[in-house]
Amino acid sequence: MVKYVINGGKPLYGSVTISGAKNAVLGIIPAALLVEGVCRIENVPRISDVSLWLDILTYLGAKVRFVNPTTLEIDSTSLRRVDPDYDMMRRMRASYYLIGALLGRYGTARVAMPGGCDLGDRPIDQHIKGFQVLGAKIDVRNGVVNASLPMGLRAGHVYFDKVSVGATINVMLAAVRAPGLTVLENAAKEPHIVDVANFLNSMGADVRGAGTDVIKIRGVSKLRGGTYSIIPDQIEAGTFIAAVTATGGDITINNVIPKHLDCITAKFKEMGVTILDKDDAIRVIRDKPIIRTNVKTLPYPGFPTDMQPQITAVLCLANGTSVVTESIWDNRFRYVDELRRMGAQIQVDGKTAVIDAVTQLTGAPVCACDLRAGAALVIAGLAAKGHTEITGVHHIERGYENLVEKLQMLGAEISVLNVPDAEAVFRVG
Repeated sequence: MVKYVINGGKPLYGSVTISGAKNAVLGIIPAALLVEGVCRIENVPRISDVSLWLDILTYLGAKVRFVNPTTLEIDSTSLRRVDPDYDMMRRMRASYYLIGALLGRYGTARVAMPGGCDLGDRPIDQHIKGFQVLGAKIDVRNGVVNASLPMGLRAGHVYFDKVSVGATINVMLAAVRAPGLTVLENAAKEPHIVDVANFLNSMGADVRGAGTDVIKIRGVSKLRGGTYSIIPDQIEAGTFIAAVTATGGDITINNVIPKHLDCITAKFKEMGVTILDKDDAIRVIRDKPIIRTNVKTLPYPGFPTDMQPQITAVLCLANGTSVVTESIWDNRFRYVDELRRMGAQIQVDGKTAVIDAVTQLTGAPVCACDLRAGAALVIAGLAAKGHTEITGVHHIERGYENLVEKLQMLGAEISVLNVPDAEAVFRVG
């Protein structure tokens, strides 16, 4: 195990390049199983969740290889299994995408319930509802989803009872091979849903309306191989916006789609941050005190739940009292106890956190409990006075490529150190 060690209190300057979107690639890699031929996927982030997906696909019989540091080839022509390893699947939130992909390709799937970060219950009722409309028989037993198509795939009309990114992508994966026209209503609209749809279309699918709340999918008999490039990661970009807001400074964030960031940058502009859009970059300047604000997470185009911990860490240093309301996940505020170790004044009541600003945070030993919570602790450590040590960083590395190296290039004093097993067990326990 390793830990991050930060000597904080230093502003950030320079430029950083954003990697491919984690949430997009985690849907596109299983989507490649629908393709008969070689998929060449560019701008792939080298994160641990991607490595786990490739282990899962290899276990199923697909051929995977990186032809350069960010370009991945997947050939699932010789796939020989539809029952991925239980322990592998339990380690990943996006594991349920295999249900849609395997149903679409083979008409059967046996997949463990999702794992990943512990953000509360992960019900898949909307996934199951969609699969049943498409003709699937679903049996959930002993933590495993068994799915089959007794009469084959059929097109259908799916109305999601609530907006769900996972269900939208999952049902879309199965529907691209269902004969006829499938309509998904009350669909999620996040940029990575559009990216998965664009990937499928580049391989021969017919998906229209992604990015709106009605997606229409006309099934095709076959998907062919091809090349596709992943969009930039809006949450990684937002994390760097939060970092420079917390520390002060002036950075340019390259390889972004500014329109995708509007839901994030609008809130930071309210906080007094100067953000200048360029074609595929933004410049972020924080040279004034941080202004308090209120934040409520909502489905896209609202403020993303994946940015809630990061902006909460920043608001600890704003000039007043802020309120953050979480409307997506039940357990998003578990990291607050760790921020309190650093001097934050935060009171949580259910899904609402009231943040009374402090003049300064102070370094402390803290532990990341999930991916975005870990990013929040990094941000707090960068802004804090003194020495911060963060354990549990395997959570952070699930979703951020070369985070330490990128921050070092901006002038941060952050390093990676090995943690003796005894210390790691004591700290995490």
